[in-house]
Amino acid sequence: MAETARFSHSIDTLKQITKDILAQAAKAGATGCEAEVTQGFGQSVTVRLGEVETIEYNRDKGLGVTVYFGHKRGHASTSDFSPQAIRDTVDKAVTIARYTAEDPYAGLPELELLAREVPDLDLYHPWDLSADDAVKLARACEAAALAVDPRINNSEGATVSTQESVFVFGNSLGFLGGYPSSRHGISCAVIAESASGMQRDYWYTSARDRADLEPAEAVGRRAGERTLRRLDARKPKTCQVPVIFEAPVATGLIASFVSAVSGGNLYRGTSFLRDSLGQQVFSPLVRIAERPHLPKGLASAPFDHEGVATHDREVVKEGVLQGYFLSSYSARKLGLRSTGNAGGNHNLIVADTGVDFAGLLKQMGTGLLVTELLGQGVNPVTGDYSRGAAGFWVENGEIRYPVEEITVAGNLKDMFKGILAIGNDRLVRGSRQCGSILIERMTVAGE
Repeated sequence: MAETARFSHSIDTLKQITKDILAQAAKAGATGCEAEVTQGFGQSVTVRLGEVETIEYNRDKGLGVTVYFGHKRGHASTSDFSPQAIRDTVDKAVTIARYTAEDPYAGLPELELLAREVPDLDLYHPWDLSADDAVKLARACEAAALAVDPRINNSEGATVSTQESVFVFGNSLGFLGGYPSSRHGISCAVIAESASGMQRDYWYTSARDRADLEPAEAVGRRAGERTLRRLDARKPKTCQVPVIFEAPVATGLIASFVSAVSGGNLYRGTSFLRDSLGQQVFSPLVRIAERPHLPKGLASAPFDHEGVATHDREVVKEGVLQGYFLSSYSARKLGLRSTGNAGGNHNLIVADTGVDFAGLLKQMGTGLLVTELLGQGVNPVTGDYSRGAAGFWVENGEIRYPVEEITVAGNLKDMFKGILAIGNDRLVRGSRQCGSILIERMTVAGE
């Protein structure tokens, strides 16, 4: 594992703090306890129209304590690592637990589910980037965007950011583990103008290792090209046609699926996919895998937020749902076992169907390519989907002109089952990796 001397507290110090918390909770009579201690620092530099707009530094630390008295739970947190502050925080958690109603589902995870080994997933790659060098990168990024075309005449800025953090988690079942991680990014957003009005678009790259970032100039050019192509947009007539969700927005469809099959929505009965385990929820073409141990993965983790070991698994196979996303609490509510997803999912990879983006356009023939979505028009209970959108009208497999001020509508149940193809233009966006998605038919509301 990489050297972590860059942090104000070593990982051994964080482990000792965690052990002290667990010991104090036990001394107070708690039947169970879990604690997490974290620290991090970072820098973000933004340049707009060649001038430095902001330089921000952050240095944070904190610890959280959860104690159990039987099925009574109490939680408290602090950013003060002094011994007295830690004692006071534990005491507060204990007091809260004593006065909280019992919840039969509350408690630590099952012992046999805890991670026994913590493999190094290569998540920590420090970037010694000075503010001056960050400014140069941001300027180069923005300049590349503005140089795409004279009609790109304004900018929302280019940002270069770097972040490092380290944490330790432990519980009274004997689990103690932690590791450092890093995340770096470059982004740019610009504005173009023509006689018909102004348009804006952006692009960004994010990675654990700076070596895996797209070059700053490439990010800027992509932002400029995406903005320029949106000029002179029209509003098509209302119709029902096939729709392609471009890879950057297709990941949002996967996010809606994850939310629908996550524990909280399932046990509350607020999901359109409740009781769907083992059921056909997607087209038979769809395969989704969870891969928590990908080296350098943006959502890789050897264990979840409860210390439960993570494992590779198939979430959707030939369109059939193989597993939910559950923490210990939500699993107990549903009469199931934790899937190691306390805190979220880990590197969901949507398999493509062997077609490139041009092939998707040809397969669609005539329809809508969605490149931007607006608003939050997704009903998690019914699956009804209606969102503002912008993109391009496609005829005979070729992009004809940009469109805007439209709404795309359908129901996620039908949309998932109506997936005809998934492109090999896979894009990594946080915890999801997905290519563009072609859906058989949706309502496009325009003129």
